[in-house]
Amino acid sequence: MKKIKTYQNKKVLVLGLARSGFSAAKLLHDLGALVTVNDGKPFAENPEAQDLLALGVKVITGSHPIELLDEGFSLVVKNPGIPYSQPLVQKALEKKIPVITEVELAYQISEAPIIGITGTNGKTTTTTMIANVLNAGMQKGQALLSGNIGFPASSVAQTAKAEDRLVMELSSFQLMGIDTLRPKIAVITNIYEAHIDYHGSRPEYVLAKWRLQQRMTADDYLVINWNQPELEALSAKSNAQIIPFSTKEKVAGAYMLDGILYYKEEVIMAADELGVPGDHNIENALAAIAVGKLCDMPNEAIKQALQTFTGVPHRTQYVTTINQVKFFNDSKATNILATEMALGGFDNEKLILLAGGLDRGNSFDDLVPALKGLKAIVLFGETKEKLAAAAQAAGIKTIEMTDNVETAVPLAFSLSAAGDTILLSPANASWDQYPNFEVRGDKFMAAVAELK
Repeated sequence: MKKIKTYQNKKVLVLGLARSGFSAAKLLHDLGALVTVNDGKPFAENPEAQDLLALGVKVITGSHPIELLDEGFSLVVKNPGIPYSQPLVQKALEKKIPVITEVELAYQISEAPIIGITGTNGKTTTTTMIANVLNAGMQKGQALLSGNIGFPASSVAQTAKAEDRLVMELSSFQLMGIDTLRPKIAVITNIYEAHIDYHGSRPEYVLAKWRLQQRMTADDYLVINWNQPELEALSAKSNAQIIPFSTKEKVAGAYMLDGILYYKEEVIMAADELGVPGDHNIENALAAIAVGKLCDMPNEAIKQALQTFTGVPHRTQYVTTINQVKFFNDSKATNILATEMALGGFDNEKLILLAGGLDRGNSFDDLVPALKGLKAIVLFGETKEKLAAAAQAAGIKTIEMTDNVETAVPLAFSLSAAGDTILLSPANASWDQYPNFEVRGDKFMAAVAELK
């Protein structure tokens, strides 16, 4: 990593721990900063805080005292999940103290160029596809997953070498806290409405995503979804070279024509050779193809990587086949749009959907068109009654209700026949019954395993 002197003897406050905060605090300490960590979790229940204290880092836990900011900090490194409305963050901004997220630190120390990926849906799948494509074709170095995908960028960047590529998933929360970060290649998978509770409005959310390319120049590449007129229009405002991808038209980048995926005039592979189903995954694959070609990967390596990619855990992930019935885990589908996209990859007449979860007060009227023609639906959680009403409106003949994911699996299997698919794609958050979507997906896969 680059041994920067920027933070030597500077007072830095790391606000919020978890993996990214712990990584940032340790890195800053190693770079000679005078680090104070502030985390809401009590010290006795906070192993990260205990480890940092043992290293000599000042630790304050259990609350967020405003008077902390009287200590003359030069910088605040904020956990992405902490909103800017949080009083300590607001006060720091009032005092003109810069507030960043740890991905900015990763950029400052990384010897490896960054490939940054953002978007509303498909970030993790596209990020993983890109890493797989690069690792299938790179002659020297490797593609390293980092960022919002579960590997703190400031940790991965410390070991990345110049010949490597840092393939970094970036959320809108993280992008709000960047200043100098400049990817060599940036990817925007799509933009829909999301996280309005955090950003305040859709325009503010879009602006947060658009920050990914703010420092890019004509030497850099922005890979962007040409299926979305909004992104096509925004691309005119970027200094980067625009590489479009589209499933609807031939473009000067990656595109699908008559079921074949191309990069410019080169045939890469047939769309039905992809290892994961769904129109949304064709878009994700086109973005990965574009990045692969920009990094001079051989076509055969790109094709092999995308053929053998069977999905990221909990994101339209193929689980197994039992008695000629396929099982897919899409527990990450925590909203209507994500479930609509998942349903687009299957034949509804042979599909049994498992759905339900936390009631956020919304109706499911928008889901009705995507539900039409389903063989059956099995519902659970707080929203099962609302989803049942949507299923009735869609004309689904077999609508079953049950307690949870674990009981939904054998019930769905009892309704299935050879050639059918059972898909968990809840269209809801998991927090009414499970701590997160990963646990919900794991429970689904465990219940499937029990069927065997």
